[in-house]
Amino acid sequence: MTIVVFGARGSVGRHVLNGLVAAGERVRAASRSAADLGVESVVADLDRPETLGAALAGASGAFIYAHPAGVEGFVAAAREAGVRRVALLSSASAARPGAEQNPIARWHLAVEEALERSGLEWTFVRGGGFATNTIGLWGPSIRAEGKIRVPYPDAQSAPVHEADLAALAVAALTGGGLGGKAYVVLGPESLSLRAQAAAIGAALGREIAVEAVPEDVAREEMRRGLPDLAVTTILRYWAAAGDGPAETSAVIPEVLGRPARTFAEWAVDHAADFRGRPETS
Repeated sequence: MTIVVFGARGSVGRHVLNGLVAAGERVRAASRSAADLGVESVVADLDRPETLGAALAGASGAFIYAHPAGVEGFVAAAREAGVRRVALLSSASAARPGAEQNPIARWHLAVEEALERSGLEWTFVRGGGFATNTIGLWGPSIRAEGKIRVPYPDAQSAPVHEADLAALAVAALTGGGLGGKAYVVLGPESLSLRAQAAAIGAALGREIAVEAVPEDVAREEMRRGLPDLAVTTILRYWAAAGDGPAETSAVIPEVLGRPARTFAEWAVDHAADFRGRPETS
């Protein structure tokens, strides 16, 4: 049987695709436009329910991202196709107190609730702060100036490697015992923003300076690489974090039986994203 990966070109989706291939599964990559990803590919969009039947035909499982507007169409097409397992990339915010007042949490909860009603075997991978957000946050200033500008340099967080989120989704789609469970996946260590900048510097082989700036200055810079909602959410988190340790999680070692990837490992994996000026066309 085939497992379909929606958002196969995304930061998590491509790791899910590669993990399934490595596990010997038949994989179908679904994306909004044609792409050569080394496996069977199909053009499909959660916003266009008429594309989902062909994408899911003959599939036993699917990896999806949270998209409330398309979830009912997905559920109907998955049932029709005989899909059994679904792994959803959700958000840790969905498990926090006051989730109903958090727009990001509400977005993900709407999809979770639809899957809970669906009769499908679901697993929710509730990712915390994605380490990949760092590329949009600091990539431009590190490439151009070798520095970052942040309002709370001693604020701590526990960034999670996207490959760990994907690995949990792969386990849910290929193994047993993870159905009907929601996992909050945070990074394995609490690090200040200064320490995160130092880890990137170590991966690049040069020091990254840290400059403290007012929040409004940081906001304008962050908006160059991230959507406004993400910027607001991150700034609120940093402001509330103080200099105390951030929450971490042991889900990866407990479920997968291996250590979670550290931020230093993530920085090495993504060093090219911070090195030199990006090419322009």
